[in-house]
Amino acid sequence: MSVIQSPHPQIDIPQESIYQLLFGSLSDQDAERIALIQGETGREVTYGQLKTQVDLLAGALAARGIGVGDVVALQSPNTPEFVVAFHGILRSGATATTVNSLYTPGEVAKQLSLSGATLMITVSALAQNAVVGAEQAGLDSEQIVVIDDDGTHPSLDTLLGEGRPAPEVEFDPAEHTAVLPFSSGTTGTPKAVMLTHRNLVANTCQIQDLLPVNAGVPVQAVLPMFHIYGLTVLMHFALLKRAQLVTMAKFDLEEFLRIIQERRIEVSFIAPPIAVALAKHPVVDQYSTKTLRSMLCGAAPLDETITQEVINRLGCDLGQGYGMTELSPVSHLVPYGQRHYPRGSVGPAVANVECRLVDPASGEDIQIPAEGESEAGELWVRGPMVMKGYLNNEQATEATIVEGRWCRTGDIATYNAGGWFSVVDRLKELIKYKGYQVAPAELEALLREHQEIADAAVIGVPTQDGEEVPKAFVVLRAGADGTKPGLNAEEVIEYVASRVAPYKKIRQVEFIDQIPTSRTGKILRRELRQTAK
Repeated sequence: MSVIQSPHPQIDIPQESIYQLLFGSLSDQDAERIALIQGETGREVTYGQLKTQVDLLAGALAARGIGVGDVVALQSPNTPEFVVAFHGILRSGATATTVNSLYTPGEVAKQLSLSGATLMITVSALAQNAVVGAEQAGLDSEQIVVIDDDGTHPSLDTLLGEGRPAPEVEFDPAEHTAVLPFSSGTTGTPKAVMLTHRNLVANTCQIQDLLPVNAGVPVQAVLPMFHIYGLTVLMHFALLKRAQLVTMAKFDLEEFLRIIQERRIEVSFIAPPIAVALAKHPVVDQYSTKTLRSMLCGAAPLDETITQEVINRLGCDLGQGYGMTELSPVSHLVPYGQRHYPRGSVGPAVANVECRLVDPASGEDIQIPAEGESEAGELWVRGPMVMKGYLNNEQATEATIVEGRWCRTGDIATYNAGGWFSVVDRLKELIKYKGYQVAPAELEALLREHQEIADAAVIGVPTQDGEEVPKAFVVLRAGADGTKPGLNAEEVIEYVASRVAPYKKIRQVEFIDQIPTSRTGKILRRELRQTAK
């Protein structure tokens, strides 16, 4: 077994809840600091006000019989109230299941049923789907809370106004599930991931010294906090550091840039589609980003070319991290200022983490070289942030968490003897062409280097002879006047063919207006396959 240890010193993980970690040691000075700023309006909430509201909501939930063993669903965009609701749920002793803001009523109902939620908290803008879905899952009107008051259901102000003290609750942080986000894992349909308080505490502590965030630093939060990346890396990390978390309910490039300029943002967390926009869109030049010190990109691979273009254009550091919902989510991160890690890598493992690279075909560990790059293998990870398992799905748990508490990530990576990892692609997304494995991410990065291509995605499509060939979906880069170049499919194919081995060549090209991505930046390859001509 070839185990790669984190280069960071081991840290002690507190044996406490995430509430205790974030609010248990709140000083009088910290209580007066600004914790949350609603980016769209400028509305501010101090740390003291936040803690008070969290405690009051916990008391109101406890009065309704919510506590240890119960699950409360939360569906909301990024606002200060999301933070209040999430931590109020956990402070009551209950478990939160965070629901994607884009879900249909049927998807909402399915998540509530699978998680066993007995209460739903949402906002009026999402109520049309949320309320219908909650009712389909068997919840009545009093079991649905609409944060900003829709005139029909209890509101957040109503619950806080009851003035009830937070309950006394007891549970084991290492065993008690704090949150049930949903993930498809390495394969299959979405599953409820059981993340304990210890998982969340551990991962928040594991990243606390790797980014330039301290008390009072403005941190931009555009990535959705219902996703584990936003939940841990934005919300919990910023609160632990006593930073100012500036929320955005949705991504709009000009609003994103305005907030950076007006709020003097120092640190921002993004996904690859935002990075592509920052690298290529002409409107970026109309705003000042001089206060930005660091941006961190996660959720999907970001290639070296786009990374360098963003750095050159914005004048800030841009690093990558790696993780997955089952890891709470961060296992790897490029520390701020560590320039010896190449652009495009995800850096070393964070503290208290061990890794292996395993050959998917043989099941044997990949040999770790004394110098240079290893062969590619599936990344396996072990550490205190690894999930407890999938709720009510022992088979999926056993397929993901194997002997020795190793978590199979389903991602293909390489390791460089210089100390860093590079994620090549998803195991399930590799294209098999005449016995060769072709990584879509490699071809996508190459396509984005073309000066006339704004974005690209690659999938494998079946042919009549049973093979699978790489097909590129290409978004042409518009000029300042909105016109697009006359690049054709043959030119795209030739461009790639001249730069890769023959088996990696693009065989088909389709031009589209936009690459479909999730809120967290993952390419929705399923949609591309459904529309492939």
